[in-house]
Amino acid sequence: MATTNAHPAIVLHHYWRSSCSWRVRWALKLKGVPYDSVPVNILTGEHKAPAYVAKNPSGFLPGLEINGTVYGESLAMIDWLDETYPEPALLPKDQFDRMRVRQLAMIIASGTQPLQNPSVVGFYTEDAEKKKAYAAHWIAKGLKTFQEVRLIGKPGLYSFGDSITTADLCLVPQIYNAIRFDIDMSRFKDLKGIYDRCLQLPACSAAAPHNQEGAS
Repeated sequence: MATTNAHPAIVLHHYWRSSCSWRVRWALKLKGVPYDSVPVNILTGEHKAPAYVAKNPSGFLPGLEINGTVYGESLAMIDWLDETYPEPALLPKDQFDRMRVRQLAMIIASGTQPLQNPSVVGFYTEDAEKKKAYAAHWIAKGLKTFQEVRLIGKPGLYSFGDSITTADLCLVPQIYNAIRFDIDMSRFKDLKGIYDRCLQLPACSAAAPHNQEGAS
C-alpha cells in the first residue's frame, strides 16, 4: 500500500482468532482507515519467524506496520489510531470518564487476556482439562470485575454509555473467548448483551474472527 496524503501506508500483521488482533481490526474498520492485511498463523509458529521478530521483538500479534516500521501492543495501536483519526472518538471528552474507560480496557487487556493466553496456560500445565479450567477461572474473574466496575461508571448500551469506546474493543473479543471456554454467560447477562449488540455493528462484524482469512 502506497502512502497517500490522507493516510500513511498501514499493514496489519494478525491472527484471525487473536483477541488483541480483533481489537485493532475493529478500530481500523471503525475509523475507516485503509490497511493491508497479513495473516500470521500462530499455530504453525509464523509469529516466531526471524523476520517478524526482528521488527516486533515480543513476537506477539498484532503488529501494526506504519510506513515500514512495526509497532506492538494493541492498546498503543488503538491510542495512536484515536489520536490520528479522531472520529469517531474511542475515549470520552471528560478526563474522569476517560480514566474509567481506560480502567475497563485494562481490566481485560492487562488483568484477564494475558492470563488465559495459550502460551501462559501451556507453561502452567500440559493437561487439556487443567488448561481449560485455568483459563476459565481468569476469564470469569476478569468479567466479574469488569461488570462491577461498569456499574459504577456510566452503563448504557455499551461498556460506557451509548457509544463504542476502547473498553468495548477489549470486552467483546474477551466474551468471544469466554464462550469458547464454555463459561456460563448467564452470570454476565449485561456483558453478553453488549457483545450481541456489537456484533450487529458493521465494523465489529467485519473485524470478527469468522470473517477473517484463514478462519476455521
